[in-house]
Parts: sequence; structure tokens; C-alpha cells
Amino acid sequence: MLEQKANNYDVVIVGSGVSGLYAALNLKADKRVLLLTKRQLQLCNSSLAQGGVAAVFDLENDNEQIHFDDTMVAGGQKNNPKAVEFLVHYGPDEVRKLMDYGVDFDRNADGTYHLTLEGGHSRHRILHHRDATGKEIVDRLMEAVRMLPNVDIHENALLCDIQRGDGQFTLSVLENGVHSYYNTYFTIFATGGIGRVYEYTTNSAIATGDGITFAYRMGAAIRNLRLVQFHPTAFANAHTRECFLISEAVRGEGAYLLNCHGERYMGRYDDRLELAPRDVVSRSTILESQRTGSDQFYLDITRKDPAFLKQRFPMIYQNLLEEGFDLTRDRIPVFPCQHYLMGGIDVDGHARTTLDGLYAVGECSHTGVHGNNRLASNSLLEALVFSHQAALDINRRMEEESRAPLKNLPMEQNDSTLKIPKGIRTEIRRIMQHSYFVIPNEEALPEGFAEIRKIKDMLDRGGFEIDRDFIEARSLATVAYLILEEVLYHKEVNLLQTSQ
Repeated sequence: MLEQKANNYDVVIVGSGVSGLYAALNLKADKRVLLLTKRQLQLCNSSLAQGGVAAVFDLENDNEQIHFDDTMVAGGQKNNPKAVEFLVHYGPDEVRKLMDYGVDFDRNADGTYHLTLEGGHSRHRILHHRDATGKEIVDRLMEAVRMLPNVDIHENALLCDIQRGDGQFTLSVLENGVHSYYNTYFTIFATGGIGRVYEYTTNSAIATGDGITFAYRMGAAIRNLRLVQFHPTAFANAHTRECFLISEAVRGEGAYLLNCHGERYMGRYDDRLELAPRDVVSRSTILESQRTGSDQFYLDITRKDPAFLKQRFPMIYQNLLEEGFDLTRDRIPVFPCQHYLMGGIDVDGHARTTLDGLYAVGECSHTGVHGNNRLASNSLLEALVFSHQAALDINRRMEEESRAPLKNLPMEQNDSTLKIPKGIRTEIRRIMQHSYFVIPNEEALPEGFAEIRKIKDMLDRGGFEIDRDFIEARSLATVAYLILEEVLYHKEVNLLQTSQ
């Protein structure tokens, strides 16, 4: 039973990426809010977003219907049409609010916004801050949240347990080696993706699927976790688990994809060539790898003006220089890599999960916007639109519904000092990489699923110290289990389908 005194909040937000920060900014100022982040505020997938945010701003050449159609095509027509309509309609307003917060999107010489092109888009509609848009947005939103007197921010705060009952939640959080407890009427999960379930990912170290796992353990509906997006142009460096992304925008500016023979190969697989949606390009690369017997692939934009490339892609240019490659002169080695999750905690148009009082926003949620494959630069837009809706719904409910005083819910106590066996997370990643990378490995799937289930069962039985290693390993095992289970038993809608 819970013995320590718990602090009370109206809303607890778990996660400090764009969706978590934006939700905090849209909650009413008279509500007491706690924002928890597993590590430092700046460490989130949102900060790694290079390309930009997609929204209709060029009304002469673009409109909501075209953005809607591009999103549906990229998603293989498996998107939720109402969610997509909502996204493309309200997206521009949310982007304008970013500008109000000081987000500095790049402009042309005449002062108009510079709109770039990315794979799957039929119009130039990507607003960006050079090639570091996510960091620019997170930094500006973070500045605004820090100024809110009603929001407490706790860094290095690991969610260890959450109990739900009597119209409220109680959360156990590990902070500086000590468990703290918090009661709240509403909880918003903004916990990001699941990239660390794979050996190689573009995601940050925090992306272990914690929010999805806690929601699943509470009984919330989880949907389409098998829909994992593999970005086709991660920098091919086998020496690090966290792969550096070569933005979709580089292909949007004219880069070619080349095989081991220096030949453009996308024409064999799709008429849209390098600007086909990400899932198509990634699958095409794997098929070309099988055809040529080589995993050597390159991105080549050396035919473009060097001064333009340095100005347009300063972060990519500098990072590649540190790896010994000059974007303006060299072919850059690339290969598909885990990047994004289209599925997650199932939510409605107000970001409400199937559990009353629990909301999910950003990559950990499943809004239905992305279908089978996310259209480039729709992720930041989704984070803005639906986290705003979550805040609006909570604001309304706090005004209209009566609430009993918060109390401490019973929490399990665990004084074990037994550490989890070493190598569990490494083993999970090995199994996932072998069983389901871009195209499911039909032969390896059954054995891989059985192995993951054993690991998950061992961790679920407990008896281990509740620390970061245990929480993240259990999350990875749960996420891997759900992904492989779906791929095995829902083959009629798995990723072997194409969005062509």
C-alpha cells in the first residue's frame, strides 16, 4: 500500500516533446499541471525532426483536399478519413500559433515562407527551420512552458507505476533514486515512440514505448503496433545504435538514390522514383539489395550548388563532415532504419483513450491519421493538432464535471534489489531485427515471437528491482510482443501491403 504522501495535480503530462509541451500550453492557467520527462527536457524524438511541418500555406497552388489526398495515398488508403480531414483543416492554425511562440521558419528573399518538398507530397508545403525544425519548435515551446506559473516540470522522472480508480490516477515516479507519488484527475501520455526495440533507429534513447506499455497494462486499447515505419535514408554507420537521419527534404531538393553499381534504381519499383512514400522506398531498397546481393546504397546530391546545400542543410552537412563525408562532393552511404510508429494507444478525435481520464498524444497514440505509412512531416502537425484537442477536452470537463477530492490509490510495494539479467534489451533488439525489418521474415517470425513471449513473461512475473533498466526492458518486451503478435496473426493487413 502507498504510504508516502502524494502531491495532487489536476493534470499530469508524461513526456516533454512537442505534444506534451503543446498540451501544457493549452491547458487553462488555473489548472495545476505536472510535466514529467524521463531524462532531460531536450531529449526527445521531436527535437530530432529535421524536415519540417506540413501545412497548406500556398493557397494558389495547394489546398486542404490535396494535402488530404497525399496523406491518404501515402497511408495506403488505410487512414481514418475524418482524422485526416481534421488534421489538414486545423493544422495551419496550429502552425501559426507556433509562429506566435517565436518559431522561426525559413523565408524566401521576398519574405514569404520557404516551402520545401518531401516524399509523398505533390506540392511544396513543408515549413522548416533549416534542417533542424524539431529542435527549433521544442526550444520555443519549452521557453513558453517554463514561464507558466501553473506548470511544474520534473526532469529525470521515470514513471514506474500508474493506478486508476475512483475518477483519478495515482502515479509512482522514480526521481533521483526516490519514489515520489502523484494524484491527478487526468493523465496525458506523450511518451513518444518505440525505436529502441530495434538494433538501429533514428530515435533518441528515451524511445522505449513506456507509455504504450503502461496503457496496455491498464487495459487501454492498443492498435496497429505492427505498422512500423522504416526511413529509407538513415546514414549507414554500423558503429552506433542511434542512426543519423538524412532528411526526406534532401531528396525533395533533388538527391538521387543509387545502388552498389552507382545506378538509380527506384524506377524499377515506382514511377514516383525517389519521391515515393517512405515505405515504398524502403521496401524497394530491400528488394534491390536482394537483387544485387549488396547492402551498399548511396544518396547523391552533388549536382546541386554547394553553397545552397550548406545553407539549406547545415546540420546534415556538418554531421556528415564529422563522419568523413562532404554532402556537396560525396555520395552518402544510406540504408533503411527504424524511424516511426503509426500505431499506438488508440484514441478518438479528442485524444481520449478507451480509459476515462487517460489521453494519448504524439507518436505513442494511434489517431488513424497515418494509415499504413506516415506522410513525411505530418508527425509534428499531428502532435500539435491532437494535443490541443486533448487540452480543450480536459478544460471542458474540468468546468462541467464535479470531482471528488483526490486521494492516494493503493500502490504495490517492491523492495527487491535483484537486477534484471544482463543483455535482455540486446536480445530483444536482435530478435526484432531478424524477425521483422521492413519486410517480415516469415520463417523467423514464429520462433522470434516465442522468444519474446518468454522474455515478457519473465519480466511480468516481477521480483526485480523497479529501476530504469527494468521499466525500459519490460516496455521493449511488451512492445515487441505486440508487434510480432500482430504481424503473425493479422497478415491480411500487415506491411506486406503496399501504398502504391
